[in-house]
Amino acid sequence: MSRDFFLAEPVAPLAEALRPKTLDEVVGQSHLLGEGKPLRLAFQSGKPHSMIFWGPPGVGKTTLARLTAHAFDCEFMALSAVFAGVKDIRAAMEQAQHHLSQGKHTILFVDEIHRFNKSQQDALLPHVESGLFTFIGATTENPSFEVNSALLSRAQVYVLKSLTEDELKLLMKRAQDKALPHLQFDEQAVDTIIGYADGDARRFLNLLEQSNTAAGAAGISTITAEFLTNALSLNARRFDKGGDNFYDQISALHKSVRGSNPDGALYWLCRMLDGGADARYLSRRIVRMAWEDIGLADPRAMQIANDAALTFERLGSPEGELALGQAVIYLAIAAKSNAGYKAYNAARAFVKQDKSREVPVHLRNAPTKLMKELGYGHEYRYAHDEPHAYAAGETYLPDGMPEPRWYQPVPRGLEAKIAEKMGFLRKLDEEAGDS
Repeated sequence: MSRDFFLAEPVAPLAEALRPKTLDEVVGQSHLLGEGKPLRLAFQSGKPHSMIFWGPPGVGKTTLARLTAHAFDCEFMALSAVFAGVKDIRAAMEQAQHHLSQGKHTILFVDEIHRFNKSQQDALLPHVESGLFTFIGATTENPSFEVNSALLSRAQVYVLKSLTEDELKLLMKRAQDKALPHLQFDEQAVDTIIGYADGDARRFLNLLEQSNTAAGAAGISTITAEFLTNALSLNARRFDKGGDNFYDQISALHKSVRGSNPDGALYWLCRMLDGGADARYLSRRIVRMAWEDIGLADPRAMQIANDAALTFERLGSPEGELALGQAVIYLAIAAKSNAGYKAYNAARAFVKQDKSREVPVHLRNAPTKLMKELGYGHEYRYAHDEPHAYAAGETYLPDGMPEPRWYQPVPRGLEAKIAEKMGFLRKLDEEAGDS
């Protein structure tokens, strides 16, 4: 066996080979890097400042951190919050001090800063304040929730966005010019790769690299969508099951239902299912939507939501997902009311801050002789024996407590009928009070 096999230099992945060397080579983030935009001005200022890059995977967070160090002629040190601990932070501080003694400033890049716990983030603070290094953090999570307020207040947050289709096409042209001139992709193949890259440049370049390998093995130079489907493992689109992307899409689904838009509701449901969201979790959220946003305006919505959840439990995926889709369509077109939701919350809030009021004597049960002698249940009026099965003028709240009227039905769906009945019953109360 040739010794050259062991001495061969490793070939850098396409994503690394095409990593931008200057700010002008960066694809995407024009809202930050265009002329007169915040990050471009920061680079032109001549003085680095601590910053946090917040955005989805593969949008250039690490690249921008490296370019920052290059632009300001600083030493670049990187830590991964997944693997590093306080000991690694101390070692980095010592190295930064060594750089400073040699007249070089350090930029410390902490990838996935949201993975650091409070004590680890606190360990960075005094050194950020002293100016020992310039801190740059990268996170896919909302820093408002995941980064200590003290550290957050000392860093400028820049929000990075997923790459657009046009930006990914520009990246593809660059990849073909520099590394893949022998390959041709038909229009559908380009659309397929862009679709599965889902705005992630690193994922996009990895798919191009896999395409190149598969084409070489098959001995072809023109790649079609059919070839990609057969040759590559095209995984589901990016979906963070526990992060902002997850909760943003749940919010969009809920608001589409509330906004009576069945197409929007179906789109977000299918996006989440396609991304690998737990359908059982989605079914629970759909049931919640029925109670929170439809309520008594259409009680069938609750039944349909519950039936859809049970159907999914029985059929599983993918057949049971149809029931969830039908449910969100019905919920979207159903009459809407949050009257019950608001009434419940108002009652809970009142009880939480109110004193403990006694149950009125006439409402108390009297199963024993002593209780009857004490007046429990005395003068209680049995509603079924009254006209309209309603004891007009009777009170059911603690003595001295005014009628709060928390529940105010809306003039839609069944609640319109409920409102009519409540108006009729209140008229009976008024007549009983006048007599």
